[in-house]
Amino acid sequence: MMLVKRVVLRFEPLGRRVKARVGRTVFEVARDSGVFVRSECGGKGLCGKCRVIIRGEGSVSPVSRLERKHLTRGELKAGYRLACQTEVLGDATVFVPEESRIEVRKIQVWGFERRVTLEPAVKKFYVVLPKPCLSDVQADWERLVDQLRKKFGLKTLTTDVEVLERLPRVVRRGEWAVTATVWNAEKIVDVEAGDVSSESYGLAVDVGTSKIVVYLVDLNSGDTVAVGAIENPQIMYGEDVISRITFAFQDSRKLKSLQRILVRGINAALEEACKKAAVSRRNVYEAVFVGNTAMHHFFFGIDATYLAVSPYTPAVSEALNVKAEKIGLKINPNANIHALPVLGGFVGPDAVADILSSRIHRARKKQLLLDIGTNTEVVLGDREGLVCCSCASGPAFEGVHIKHGVKAVSGAIEKVRINPSSLKVEYETIGGEKPLGICGTGIIDAVAEMFKARIIDEYGRFNKNVKAPCIKEENGEKQLVIAGKDETVTGKEIVVTQADVNEIQLAKAAVYTGCAILMKKENVHPEDLDQVFIAGAFGSHINSENAVFLGLVPDVPLRKIKFLGNTAVTGAKAALISTKIRREAEEIVKKTRYVELGAQPEFQSEFSKALSIPHRDLARFPTVKKWMEDFKQC
Repeated sequence: MMLVKRVVLRFEPLGRRVKARVGRTVFEVARDSGVFVRSECGGKGLCGKCRVIIRGEGSVSPVSRLERKHLTRGELKAGYRLACQTEVLGDATVFVPEESRIEVRKIQVWGFERRVTLEPAVKKFYVVLPKPCLSDVQADWERLVDQLRKKFGLKTLTTDVEVLERLPRVVRRGEWAVTATVWNAEKIVDVEAGDVSSESYGLAVDVGTSKIVVYLVDLNSGDTVAVGAIENPQIMYGEDVISRITFAFQDSRKLKSLQRILVRGINAALEEACKKAAVSRRNVYEAVFVGNTAMHHFFFGIDATYLAVSPYTPAVSEALNVKAEKIGLKINPNANIHALPVLGGFVGPDAVADILSSRIHRARKKQLLLDIGTNTEVVLGDREGLVCCSCASGPAFEGVHIKHGVKAVSGAIEKVRINPSSLKVEYETIGGEKPLGICGTGIIDAVAEMFKARIIDEYGRFNKNVKAPCIKEENGEKQLVIAGKDETVTGKEIVVTQADVNEIQLAKAAVYTGCAILMKKENVHPEDLDQVFIAGAFGSHINSENAVFLGLVPDVPLRKIKFLGNTAVTGAKAALISTKIRREAEEIVKKTRYVELGAQPEFQSEFSKALSIPHRDLARFPTVKKWMEDFKQC
């Protein structure tokens, strides 16, 4: 046998000591030990964002070609390395600078909630059983079932052996007073001594590509008693779902790793919520899961490979009911996990939840619903029927692939304004902190404001004739300086580059193309739209005027644009507290037609035209066209 040599890495400023096998990369060691180092490419050396400082001469591999591409000579001299390219050879100290740390970000946890009639699948029933005697030797189980039938009309009840194992002691401890927890009026999932019918809780779970949000809900009242939120820990395996599917495709163990780390993240958010409300996790008897189709498959441990391969079919689309113990969710082991159905492709249960919350499927007039994120879902329709699609908008809206892009963390620039006359740049940061970088809403504002100020043209190119102190050139590329060196946390300028503008053009074009193709299929024009709903964490903070100017959404009066917040989790909550809503979800699936954008003959043409700001066909954006004409006259 060959001896595996291990060394010790000390991660600062965390003060974490980790044993590592020689030959592994610093990124792999950090990821596997829970030290989160920023990466957009999943450790492939493509993004250059996993910068660390190595202290310990001769303790790591030589500088690679990719590192020389992403790091300056000055940075290399100062000890900067890319964690994903640096192999461990000996004991070393790894300092993770602020720009490379994954900070706690501002996660959108609240969303519009529709009123629903309280009708949960899980209910608790308190009964007092007649004590057995020599003339009445009926078994404990049959005694309980008989009383539940007589008092509450519950028939044909079943249970699991785990409940039967506990039943004899429970009924005697409670002196034959017992509370039975029943799921769907057919299965007893728990028994407890005495009357604890008031302690009944459920979980609404929204798993996004980049974040996880859970609502802890009192099933007796329908009230949300606590909320938990966390970054999706799968982010270490890639910022987008395709990167993660590619990782899982390598072998079944990789898929299990993705499932395990996702469930661990949900459990962490669950624990946070339970601690806030002082609720025992054993009293959580059901969870309703929503997420895009890839997250759905990862959560249940289902192979998601064929979602990424034409014709992009999911493994299953119907609603699922799975025992919590099977998945590893740390609630009552006999609890049920209900997943809303999949609509098609990457349009998963989260889109169904969005529809449930917005009630677009009950609208009398045409409405458009967008859940904007790394994977954007678009739904168009009314009570007569719906069409939907998924847009590969990519992670640029999360600050990924942007030179100084960051998530919506404290210190992220989230709003930008440019005076069109003086070209003076003003910004606001999350929490009012010193700027750390620029997040998605900030970069949307920046590009739209650059267009309004004519710093860039309709093709996204910097205008050579515009001169101002905020516009500089580096390595032959023009940049807009948002914040100067003396203003930022890092001591470096925060800029918007030509490449950043192009990334936003690609992302916004993907979203608008989805809208345009669905509207064309349904013969709907912008003026026909009664409402445009924008859902999702990112969408809730967009400047609606800039969204129109950029060409992200159709040109409609701003009063028609409504921000709904996180309707995925509120839709999951609605399904948690009402079985009627679950039946409604099934009806939505029947009346919704999924459109695969890549299969549409006009896709490339529409996408190409949508790359312009706001669009190559200005007739589609009359508001912006008029503004441009007025601007020329000034």
